[in-house]
Amino acid sequence: MNFINRNEIADGVFFTNIKDSRFKTMKISVNIVVPLSIETASENALVGGLLVRSCKKYPDFTVLSKKLSSLYGADLTSSLSKLGESQVLKISVSGLDDRYSLDDVSIAKELSELLCSVIFEPNVKDNAFIESELEQERRQLLDVIDSEFNEKRIYAMEQLIKHMCKDEVFGTKRYGTAEKIKAATAESLYRAWQNLLKTAKFEILYIGDSPADKAKEVFTKAFANIERNVATSSTDVVKNVSKEKHITEEMELSQSKLVMGFRTQISAGDDEAVAERLMCAVLGGTASSKLFNNVREKQSLCYYCSSAYDSIKGIMYINSGVEGENLEKAEKAILKEIEDMKNGEITDFEIEATKLAVVNSFKSSSDSVSGIENWYTGRIFNGDLETVEEVSAEVNAVTKEQIVNAANKLLLDTVYVLKNK
Repeated sequence: MNFINRNEIADGVFFTNIKDSRFKTMKISVNIVVPLSIETASENALVGGLLVRSCKKYPDFTVLSKKLSSLYGADLTSSLSKLGESQVLKISVSGLDDRYSLDDVSIAKELSELLCSVIFEPNVKDNAFIESELEQERRQLLDVIDSEFNEKRIYAMEQLIKHMCKDEVFGTKRYGTAEKIKAATAESLYRAWQNLLKTAKFEILYIGDSPADKAKEVFTKAFANIERNVATSSTDVVKNVSKEKHITEEMELSQSKLVMGFRTQISAGDDEAVAERLMCAVLGGTASSKLFNNVREKQSLCYYCSSAYDSIKGIMYINSGVEGENLEKAEKAILKEIEDMKNGEITDFEIEATKLAVVNSFKSSSDSVSGIENWYTGRIFNGDLETVEEVSAEVNAVTKEQIVNAANKLLLDTVYVLKNK
């Protein structure tokens, strides 16, 4: 990694250049960040997909694909995510780094102009998106909802969040609801798109070896004439539990799901956040973890059992697949492992093996352009631009006492069980 440079090029528009000379490709991603809301999530989700289908300059998918092919086979994609209580629409383009192009053509400039065409000049007519493209995108998004329902591991996790955070914005799914997706119109999506341009925060990341000046210039010019009134986005971190919730749902399925949600009282930006991450990994984040070795392997109570820490929201999840008759035993066994950690029953081997696994996972994330982009997108939402090396050093410096203290802050909030009818 050579250097990282970040500038605000317009009101609420940030351009981050991450220079890395190891790759022949480069990537530019535009993250459109808005407060998550049940009222706007579905229309925003549809807009994100519509923008990469066509634009005014390239009015159908075939013409757009030809343009991408002419740029050494560049790739244009969109994705949708929820980071804390923000909805993030990402539009990315990957292509050949400028130093490998012929005739001194700046691929970065061309791809930046293409992204701006897609974002600022979509294929619209009479203040509405194209009806046929809307129907395709609507069908595709509804298929995503169906697929998540059919994948019970994902469904169970979504249900846990829904019940655990029912009075919080975080309880809203990244794509809103099927009802609102069906109700969206070509006209309402046009208004939603205009609102995004005016109110969203834009995080633009450029990862490559060649200078980012030309790309930065294209985006600066594109935003110069946009009237901006940025909507601030923040995440409410709940640090108490008034009453534990236990929810059971029955369906016809072969394997029951047990999902548990804990308030950690620690979130990104807190001094204890690194220790919390490591504590979660010691508990159930690696092949040497307590949940894997004790609950799954030794006691054979689960098909899988792992933990994950959402540092932005300050929640830890434990996710397991269990035979119906073992549900109660598995829950008690999981809680015992947490209680043991609170009492300091953690070996030096568990800590060192986990540190090694966590640091290796960090390093592997920087083995590709997309991995680097994902790393720094996460760091931006965590409120810093620390490198892999810097965060790895923080992880290695965590003590057993800090891990025990982090474990003692865990508060069980919700247990969700999906079992066979």
